[in-house]
Amino acid sequence: MSDTLPDTQPIDTPDPLGLNRLPGHAIRRLHQIAVGIFHQEVEGFHLTPLQYGALWTVREQPGIDQRTLARLIALDTSTTAGVVDRLEARGLLQRRLSAQDRRVRLLHITEAGQALLAEAEPAVARAQALILAPLTGPQQRTFMRLLLRLVEENNAFSRAPSE
Repeated sequence: MSDTLPDTQPIDTPDPLGLNRLPGHAIRRLHQIAVGIFHQEVEGFHLTPLQYGALWTVREQPGIDQRTLARLIALDTSTTAGVVDRLEARGLLQRRLSAQDRRVRLLHITEAGQALLAEAEPAVARAQALILAPLTGPQQRTFMRLLLRLVEENNAFSRAPSE
């Protein structure tokens, strides 16, 4: 089967309304599937995809403030605050006062957060592999290249654009 799907070619699954031909619908469905796979694989770690992304980002960028974290992971600030609150309550992140501006709290991953990430990373990698498993290696690379292009080119349309 060709990698392209002309508009006149029927899709393999029944779709009387043509809804599956809408990219937004297909992306929403893929998001649901990706979250479901993530939860299945990471179940024992009690992490959501958003929590994992925040924890991973703070590990990679120690000492960032919450607004920067929100921009880096493309979340609005109120959602980010809730994610950080839950991670802090679990002892996975700490907020520390900034020496330059006492109104700002900087985020740091704790030893428990480091350990949890290290333990969860194989499960997260399995989840990512399962999401892409229906595609061949070359198709996976093409899909990821095109997906990232769509995200980058359309970033400005997001309610919470990333940096």
